[in-house]
Amino acid sequence: MKATQATTYRMLGSRLDDISRQLEDMRLMGTTNKKLNRPSDNPSAVGPVFNIRQQLAHVDRYVDTMGKSLDTMQATDSHLDHVENIMQQAKEIVTNALNGALNEEDRTVLADSLANLRKELLATANSSINGRYLFAGYQENTVPFAENPAYDPLLFNADDSSTWPYLYQGDAHATTLEITPGETIPINLTGSNLFFGTTSWDPADPTQNATEPGRYNLFVTLTRAEEAIRANSSDDMQAGLADLEGAAQQNRQLRAQLGNRAARVETAMAHQEETRVDLQQILSRYEDADIFETFTAIMEQETALQAALSITSKVSQLSILNYL
Repeated sequence: MKATQATTYRMLGSRLDDISRQLEDMRLMGTTNKKLNRPSDNPSAVGPVFNIRQQLAHVDRYVDTMGKSLDTMQATDSHLDHVENIMQQAKEIVTNALNGALNEEDRTVLADSLANLRKELLATANSSINGRYLFAGYQENTVPFAENPAYDPLLFNADDSSTWPYLYQGDAHATTLEITPGETIPINLTGSNLFFGTTSWDPADPTQNATEPGRYNLFVTLTRAEEAIRANSSDDMQAGLADLEGAAQQNRQLRAQLGNRAARVETAMAHQEETRVDLQQILSRYEDADIFETFTAIMEQETALQAALSITSKVSQLSILNYL
């Protein structure tokens, strides 16, 4: 009889422990809204959940990097728009300078206006975002452009960058972004390409840095147009006007290229965001608890606990009566 009572007590105690533990788990589930709070909750889900979280972290890095890259590209586009405006203003100034009725004082005013535009162009070429220069290539901590103190119009040589009115201190390497595994695209424009019209740059040998055929050095174009106005050379002003239009067109082409790349980044970013949503939904199926199901289960488990406590109490009372 005693052995039977001891067994009964153990069974009831074990049952109470099980119900209490299950109720505690359900209450935790209700608090966190998660059905997977520790590995023991569902050992078979641990591996998949770990893998999904890794994939989500990878996607988050992609999206974050692409978002920052788009910010840079949008800032760059704004500066290219300003370059377009500078070229347009310069063309208007040279067109006015071709008016034969102007006197020397008038031409000086126009030439000084071009000089101010050169300063604007220099400021644009040295633009930065978050302390990093946009048009310096990999040398993003270095001011890319500076006036050449040794510049002499009489010594100018289009095939020797050391004789140009402005010097470039960046490089020819555009920053690239991986938008999908194995696919990278340039996300910026180098100063040598945009402002000097050359896709290569050798800082050690100025004679290797000539502006490419059919392309334009924007600083040289503005400088030579200014010099033509000061010299009152109609032929040089006409040539300068044509060069200014060519320089503006070069800027438009590069701006269009940048816009196409930005569109590609936006598409890739949207795809990654869709992937993130899909992964979060899969993760939710493993981890998230249904609030209504959880509430119902808690109520049922509390009822079961009360019933078990009642049974245990009655059994204890019967056992005591056996000795009366």
